[in-house]
Amino acid sequence: MSVRPAITRSYHVRVLCRQKSIQRGNATLTGELTAQTWPHQSQFGNIHDDQVARLAARPLHPLALADLARHGRPPLSTEALFSSANFTLSLLPIRLAHRIQALRNLPFIVVSNPHIAQIYNNYVHSLSTLLPYQERRITSLEDEIQFTEVMADLVQTHANTIPTLARGFLECRRYISPANVTRFLDEHLRARIGTRLIAEQHVALHVSSKPHSVGAGTAQENEQSSYIGVIDTALRPAEIIRHCEAFVGELCELKYGVRPTVVINGQSDARMTHVPTHLEYIITELLKNAFRATVESGKEREPIEVTIAAAPDTPEAGSVATNSALNDARTPNLSSVPGVTIRIRDRGGGISPDVLPSIWAYSFTTFADGDVLDTGNNAGGGGNGNADALNAISGAGGDSSSLAGLGYGLPLGRAYAEHFGGGVQIQSLWGWGTDVYVKLKGLCKSG
Repeated sequence: MSVRPAITRSYHVRVLCRQKSIQRGNATLTGELTAQTWPHQSQFGNIHDDQVARLAARPLHPLALADLARHGRPPLSTEALFSSANFTLSLLPIRLAHRIQALRNLPFIVVSNPHIAQIYNNYVHSLSTLLPYQERRITSLEDEIQFTEVMADLVQTHANTIPTLARGFLECRRYISPANVTRFLDEHLRARIGTRLIAEQHVALHVSSKPHSVGAGTAQENEQSSYIGVIDTALRPAEIIRHCEAFVGELCELKYGVRPTVVINGQSDARMTHVPTHLEYIITELLKNAFRATVESGKEREPIEVTIAAAPDTPEAGSVATNSALNDARTPNLSSVPGVTIRIRDRGGGISPDVLPSIWAYSFTTFADGDVLDTGNNAGGGGNGNADALNAISGAGGDSSSLAGLGYGLPLGRAYAEHFGGGVQIQSLWGWGTDVYVKLKGLCKSG
């Protein structure tokens, strides 16, 4: 099976996250309910309700690619590394408090579910590890190293947040409406994308900046790298598409014995600044839908056409980099395009008009307790769309190595695309095929 580039690039980040993660058992919430105060006290941190309320009352800082790249390309100076740590610290406690407050606002019977209670405890634990840094700035290497360990622990702690929440909502679906589940999961996922990205960015900058980590490369290697933390300033969408094609093609051939071909046209040499793992996830999920729909409709001889169109070089087309550290000569490939639109076109029969309105929803009402996934349906193949979304996310059926039960890939993929101002749109020609348009905004140099 092909090794995808975004996975290998993040190797050191994931290793550090594993090494520094705090081993904890499954968390459950205990205690008697009272109407006066939030009753659930986490096993991993002592946080007062007023602390959470005070932080949750503060507005969230909109995250842009320019914010993450503002500290320049590694290896960072000690001052730049401190700046990255303090910038991270200024954002994460507020974000964690907002999620704790959102969990507290769920019906008590839902929050009492052990899976959702585990997520609540995880957020309280992460916030409790950050609060000691709130009263001071990080100004020493010792503090920065300890803070990076906290960030690595945060990334590891929340690695399985979405499947765990999905399992909890499956078990509580009698007590909360599908619309409220969709609203909560969509908001939570979008918040989680930013929170995880902020933490991973600092960990990656730490790892790649000598003398703070053994995993850091030589100065020459860092000078030649196009990466700023987890951001690739010379990302080629065509290259990501080819790697995803190889991965999905192997899955398809394993299940069906055949695989469609993928033809890339348009501006295949376009480069942009973006997060490779985000694009990788989006393309993988969309190709899974396209491959499966194409094969199951008997059109496996028809190629899946992927067209790449680069956005014109205007300030409105991407996130403007105004920081001098990003505009200096050390940052490569600032001539890359400020954004791209990717169209994925298949002949898989399109999406049924009955299903089309619900393809963006995390729906689970068609499943009763003990039901398994109907693997004959998915959004790309004209089946029941997202009816199996929570089952798929929670691991009740299909997984990331399956072509079945992947309706949830659409709302998740759209959330990744929209995080930096892009989006995903679908045009279905029922009885013929589907066009999916992925718009991504990159980073353009300020004038």
